[in-house]
Amino acid sequence: MNAPLPNPIRPAFDASTEGGAVVVNLGPSHPATHGTIQVVAALDGEKVRRVDVHCGYLHRGFEKECEAHTWHNLIPYVDRLNYCSGLINDFAYCAAVEKLMGVEITPRCKYLRTLLSEYSRVADHLTCIAASLMELGAMTPFLYLVMIRDYIYEHLAALTGARVTYSYGRIGGLARDLPDGWLARLDEILVQYEDFIGRVHALMDRNRIFIDRTRNVGTLSTADAIHWGFTGPILRSTGAPRDLRKDTPYLAYAELDFDVPVGINGDNYDRYYVRMREMDESVYMIRQLMRKLPEGPINVDDRRCTFPDKALVYSEIESLINHFKLVMEGPAVPAGEVYLAHESPNGELGFYLVSVGGGTPYKVHVRSPSFVHMGGVHRLLEGYQLADVIPTFGSVNMIGGECDR
Repeated sequence: MNAPLPNPIRPAFDASTEGGAVVVNLGPSHPATHGTIQVVAALDGEKVRRVDVHCGYLHRGFEKECEAHTWHNLIPYVDRLNYCSGLINDFAYCAAVEKLMGVEITPRCKYLRTLLSEYSRVADHLTCIAASLMELGAMTPFLYLVMIRDYIYEHLAALTGARVTYSYGRIGGLARDLPDGWLARLDEILVQYEDFIGRVHALMDRNRIFIDRTRNVGTLSTADAIHWGFTGPILRSTGAPRDLRKDTPYLAYAELDFDVPVGINGDNYDRYYVRMREMDESVYMIRQLMRKLPEGPINVDDRRCTFPDKALVYSEIESLINHFKLVMEGPAVPAGEVYLAHESPNGELGFYLVSVGGGTPYKVHVRSPSFVHMGGVHRLLEGYQLADVIPTFGSVNMIGGECDR
């Protein structure tokens, strides 16, 4: 009974197998790892000789938990995958279920989902860049970026009722339409964004200290990025213009004019600059979507998945029964399987769903970019200095909620 519990982590190496190198642990509760993750590093002086990365400390049991809830009730769970851009998780999951059901969303819903996806991408990139710069000692850019991010969070709270975990997507539509004045405030925030992003460019882009800490550090080739499954800004920083919004357009992306920024060396500086440029492209797309946003309903007229109006629920027996069955039994999703992916801020976010018919899923598997990236992140850390581990890990933007199962 008093025997010590064995360490659940078994690194791939120790000091004896690494020729007497010093083996150190970073995490799993380290303030600079952006989540609960353990980095076991073998050091030769200040140089990182070998790295073993262990994730999975959140113990969410996300995929198994999904099998015990209705298709609708999973929306709050998917919110928490990448909690910096929860709306994109919502929309990708709902789109996968809609594909299984053969549901086509309304034009206004399609444009709103696209607009809010790009707005979330800006908030996510702001968070990543702000944290990465702060860890290099750049406090002023951190405050500029976090201030704009907070404007966005408060603005999204006015629409969804929450700052981070929104539960705003619905199978077949959205929870509610835009409130009065929401687009006018969006326009103001975009103007403020351009002002403060310009200041960050001026402070950082040619800063000698920043360049010395990030250029040719954490370098990755395109071949290695593809081999290890990297997607999103990390892959694009190597020079590969791969982006699901261009390659397999979904929502309203085929109707938008935008570029896919790429880097040159695949190093920390390129990952910073690609994200900065992607935010500019997102703002450009948001302004196009604001001009093109059509009028009309935000939810499909389909009783298999859309909740009836509250007024009808209180006054009509058919609507009351429909509401009750959707809540208690869930939407009737036909038997089948589907894989559908959206371009999240960190890369390819895909949902593989299996239905045997009925209101709850048989299987939900998520291809989350952070989990895949952790399999190859050692390629970015080995051979560089111990002090480079934190800024390199920040440039990867690992999200703990995406790493668990």
